[in-house]
Amino acid sequence: MRVDDLRGLGLFHGLDDVQLGQLIEGGTEVSIEPGVELFHEGEHADYWWVLVDGALDLVRHVGREDSVVGRMDVPGRWAGGFRAWDERGVYLATGRGVFEGRVLRVPAQVLRELTDSWFPLGGHLIQGVYGTARSIEATARQRQSLVTLGTLAAGLAHEINNPAAAAARAADSLEGACQTLITSLDRLAQGEISATQLAALDKLRREIKPQAVGLDPLDIADQENAIATWLARHGVERDWLIAQPLAAAGVDLAWCERAAAVLDVDNLEPGLEWVASTFATATLLSEVKVSTRRISDLVAAVRSYSQMDRGSLQPTDVEAGLESTLVMLGHKLRDGVEVVRDYGELPRIEAYAGELNQVWTNLIDNAVDAMDGVGMIHITTRAEGTDVIVLITDTGPGMSPAVAARAFEAFYTTKDVGKGTGLGLDIAQRIITERHGGTIAILPTPTGTTLQVQIPIRQNPHR
Repeated sequence: MRVDDLRGLGLFHGLDDVQLGQLIEGGTEVSIEPGVELFHEGEHADYWWVLVDGALDLVRHVGREDSVVGRMDVPGRWAGGFRAWDERGVYLATGRGVFEGRVLRVPAQVLRELTDSWFPLGGHLIQGVYGTARSIEATARQRQSLVTLGTLAAGLAHEINNPAAAAARAADSLEGACQTLITSLDRLAQGEISATQLAALDKLRREIKPQAVGLDPLDIADQENAIATWLARHGVERDWLIAQPLAAAGVDLAWCERAAAVLDVDNLEPGLEWVASTFATATLLSEVKVSTRRISDLVAAVRSYSQMDRGSLQPTDVEAGLESTLVMLGHKLRDGVEVVRDYGELPRIEAYAGELNQVWTNLIDNAVDAMDGVGMIHITTRAEGTDVIVLITDTGPGMSPAVAARAFEAFYTTKDVGKGTGLGLDIAQRIITERHGGTIAILPTPTGTTLQVQIPIRQNPHR
C-alpha cells in the first residue's frame, strides 16, 4: 500500500505524507474477499480497519440469526481499534466481505502511539468521550428498553385479562350448569318419565336455536319475567333458575305450553330444568371458546409482532404487521380512538419485519398521543410502481413548521419524560432509509398530521 492510496481519503485530511507513511508502516494491507470475515463481533478490537476500496457488511448476531446493521462501502470508513483507548473495547459487529477490495489494518497499540505522538490531547479526549458515551448509552438503552417493555407488557396484560377473566367465570358457572343437568335427569328418572315423553321433550328442545337469536337485552328481561310468571302459575318452585336460560335461548310462552302438554305435572319442573341447563351449558361453552380463541389470537399477534420465528430479511406482509401492532397498542386505542383502515392490494415486500413493526408502533403511538387519546387514525396502504406506500394520519392539532423541521433529529421529542414507546422518529427514519432503502416524510395536510412511509418491494443488494 502506498501513501497515494490514503492521501485522497477525507479521514486523513490534515496528515502529511510522513504521517501517512507511518500509518502504512505500522499497519498491514488486507484483501477483502466476498463472504470472508475479517473481524468478529464480541472479540477484542485489537485492530483498526480502514476501508481503501471494496465493501464490507457489518453483521450482528441477534437471537438465532445474523442481521446486517450497516455497510462500509465508502473509502475512509473505519471500524474497530477501540482498545487504543479502552482495554475492554470489543468489535460491535462482524466485518464480512461484500465486494473485492482492500483495507488498512492498524494495531490498536500503534494507533494509540501515533495519536499520542501527533496530538496528545486528542488521545485523552477520545478516551474520555468514548468511556462517557459508552456508560451513558448503556444506561439509557437499559432504561429505554425497560420503559418500552413495561408499556407493551402492561397493554398486553390488559388485553389478555378480559378474555381470561371471562373464560374463568364461564368455567366456574359451567360446573354448576353440568351439576344441574345431572340432577334434573336424576329427578326425571325418579319421576318415571317415559321414553316417549323424553323423546318429545328433546324434540322440542332441538327446535330452539340459541345461536340464531339476537334479542335485545330489554326484550330478554321482559321475556324472562313472563316465563317466570308462567312457571310460578304451573307450580314450578325453581322458576328463577329456569326462566333466565330459557329466555336467553329465545323460548316463548307458546313453547312452554307445548312442553307442559308433553310432560305430566310431576315431571314439568325437572323436565324444563333439564332443557334450561342444556341451553346454559351450550352458552357457557360458547363463552369459553370465544374467550380462549381471543387469547390465542393475542398470542399469535404477539408472535407476529415480535417476529421471533422469522429470519432477518424475509418476505413480509405489511398489513399483517400493521394489524399485530394495533393489537399490541389495543389498550391505547379502545377508548376514544377510532382506527379506519384503507388497505390496498399489496405484494409481500423484502423487509426486516420486526424492525418495521417498531416503526409502526412509533408512528401509531405518536398519533394517539397527538390526539390526547381521542380522535381518528386513518391507515392507508397502496402499491405504487416498485414501492409500497403506508400513510398514517391522525386528527390531532398537527405539527408546527418548527416541530416538523426537527422531528427527525436525534434526541428531539415533544413528549414529557416517561411518555411514548422509547423509539424516536430519528430511529424510525434510520430503519426505513438505511435498513430498507426507503423514505419517511411528514406530508403537509390541512388538519392533523400525516406520516408517509415508502419502502421498495425488493431490496437492492448493492445498497
